[in-house]
Amino acid sequence: MSQSAAPDVILVNGRFSTMDQATPNPEAVAIKDGRFSAVGASREIMPTAGASTRVLDLAGGRAVPGLIDSHLHLIRGGLNYNMELRWDGVRSLSDAMSMLRRQVAVTPPPQWVRVVGGFSEHQFAEKRLPTLDELNAVAPDTPVFILHLYDRALLNRAALRVVGYTKTTPNPPGGEIQRDASGEPTGLLLAKPNAQILYATLAKGPSLPPEYQLNSTRHFMRELNRLGITGAIDAGGGFQNYPEDYEIIRKLHADGELTVRIAYNLFTQKKGEELADFTRWGKMVRPGQGDDTLRHNGAGEMLVFSAADFEDFREPRPEMGGEMTTELADVVRVLVRNRWPWRMHATYDETITKALDAFEQVNREMPIDGLHWMLDHCETISERNIDRVAALGGGIAVQHRMVFQGEDFAARYGQAALERTPPVRRMLEAGVPVGAGTDATRVASYNPWVSFAWLVTGRTLGGLQMYPARNRLSREEALRLWTVSNTWFSTEEGKKGQIKVGQLADLAVLDRDVMNVPEDEIQDTVSVLTLLGGKVVHGSGDYAPLAPTLPPPMPDWSPVRTFGGYQRRADAGNGMKLASACGCASACGVHGHDHARALAGRAPAADDRSFWGAFGCSCWAV
Repeated sequence: MSQSAAPDVILVNGRFSTMDQATPNPEAVAIKDGRFSAVGASREIMPTAGASTRVLDLAGGRAVPGLIDSHLHLIRGGLNYNMELRWDGVRSLSDAMSMLRRQVAVTPPPQWVRVVGGFSEHQFAEKRLPTLDELNAVAPDTPVFILHLYDRALLNRAALRVVGYTKTTPNPPGGEIQRDASGEPTGLLLAKPNAQILYATLAKGPSLPPEYQLNSTRHFMRELNRLGITGAIDAGGGFQNYPEDYEIIRKLHADGELTVRIAYNLFTQKKGEELADFTRWGKMVRPGQGDDTLRHNGAGEMLVFSAADFEDFREPRPEMGGEMTTELADVVRVLVRNRWPWRMHATYDETITKALDAFEQVNREMPIDGLHWMLDHCETISERNIDRVAALGGGIAVQHRMVFQGEDFAARYGQAALERTPPVRRMLEAGVPVGAGTDATRVASYNPWVSFAWLVTGRTLGGLQMYPARNRLSREEALRLWTVSNTWFSTEEGKKGQIKVGQLADLAVLDRDVMNVPEDEIQDTVSVLTLLGGKVVHGSGDYAPLAPTLPPPMPDWSPVRTFGGYQRRADAGNGMKLASACGCASACGVHGHDHARALAGRAPAADDRSFWGAFGCSCWAV
């Protein structure tokens, strides 16, 4: 074979899950010019190697197609990633507060310390959030903002001062600034259930300059690569205007520095101007415009603000107004005329019913079948509405938000209702295209393996068994929803999502055999080698030398420098592990050895009884 025809890369000695029924368990895989060029027997593929072919021994590792997240706020998340302290994966409040304390110590004014979603109080051993007293003790001068799902935010006194909330600040519609007996804000912001108060407050914080945003987005993509993600459908987001807030991702694309393939949707930004937004954008960009690494994908997930049913399960379900169906139909008409796919946030069946009323109305005027439109979330969708989606040719993108909120849902609606939130098996049986994703970063974690584990086990991070066996998937089915199934949602079927000749050579080699490990270990999976178009974008262990270098996170106080992103359980629990070094004989079963003395100079810890007693645990006075 001539050198020009030889593969660029050959992968051998791996356990391949190809998602291709024609070749489900090959011995070797070859890559040429960014695509899979051969998938089959080693005796047939190895002789094709040339002098410059790189042969990678996978040492028996499980290799899967690069994962695709069908609902990720990557573009917005990348702009902010380097500023955020992530509690994703942290399993004790003690460890979380230790991370916060360390970050406060290095964060310069006027910057904030931000913990922005990706965790739930139910994942902590203590089963609670920090108190405002604890935040004020840890950070008396540095603003701290903690977003918990889309139900609340915690601000310390320093953050309250900089955002300007006072006794006279009015509550926004559907939100509450909690106040003390004298009327002063306490620092607790509540969505009731409108989350506008939460992300409007977050938007008051400092942003990174463009150079740092470029660096931040690269680090976020590398973190996704570390978890095996090579593709994402970006669902837009609040305070993400087009085209100005897309300049950073366009710059990275132009410079060839994207390591995740992105198909992006456009999210309307202002109530009352939705129709104008989509009319204007329809003249600026068309679906599919771009290339295999950055392309436009349509409208949503916000189409009209009158359809926004916030998923705060601590609060009653919001009632959608009568104007929703009319406003939604007006926007969808524009999208159908321009042949734009769309996606729509819809948590509750009542919202879905009204949305489908609008879609059916438009469909009677002009067909919508073939547009690859979709509903997002659908936790309480009814069987009837699943069938209506199928009849209209739509799809449903599901996310693992219930992993973080299952306990809250059960408390309000009961275990019986919880068992089908969402009814994924029923969707598949109805023939509806179903894809998996995360809805990261402000609600759920971006870790795809937490979602994968949710589909397989049906359990929350707090250990609650939500789903019976009839609404859980096999590992093969879950992997399909994270790979080939998601290509429908970006209209890229046959292009990626499988280890198959002719498809883009996106692949991840995992640190464990996710198809066979105990269920509790699934969520701890990472990739040891991730390829995008046959090029290494992440490597660890023996593969680390193959990975391209990445500049350190910017700025130098970035939490990513110290903590990285998702916190693996194997790396957690350091508070308890410090017992031998501490030399203290009175460790608390909850807080470990994270004692008051660690805050010397930061709080009046000398007055043990009056000050640390406010935390309700005598260990703080040790």
